[in-house]
Amino acid sequence: MKRVKLTSGEYSFIARLEEEKSPETCAWLLAKLPWEVAMSHVSWSGNACFAGIGSQAWDVPFEQPIRIPSRGEIIIYPGNLPHLQMGGEFFLAWGACSIACQNGNLMGNLVLTIVEGNDLLEAYGNLVHFGGTQRMIVSLA
Repeated sequence: MKRVKLTSGEYSFIARLEEEKSPETCAWLLAKLPWEVAMSHVSWSGNACFAGIGSQAWDVPFEQPIRIPSRGEIIIYPGNLPHLQMGGEFFLAWGACSIACQNGNLMGNLVLTIVEGNDLLEAYGNLVHFGGTQRMIVSLA
């Protein structure tokens, strides 16, 4: 089972790659590593932060997509439904949330589940929410 490290400033998380649930999405993510993203607080979705990924994942199919991730789950919205929102998202749930935009509800593929550092998620989420966009490095653990 592959593990991924997410590092942002003093915060570090280890996540399990969800290859059984979203194999094509996981392959897409692995091909990007190491990857730097800019995490911002969500506008419509609750206690979560995201990085806009534009059209980078438009070729990624939906694989058992979810709308309401649990705390510590990271989903990829490919962004290939332009009538809802142009551009995809790397979406990290740090509390109660559901992925949405101004035009309606979105769905995404579960790609990572944080298995170490869950106790820091709320503090990190609040940093992004109140402190602004934070740089995050995503790499193999």
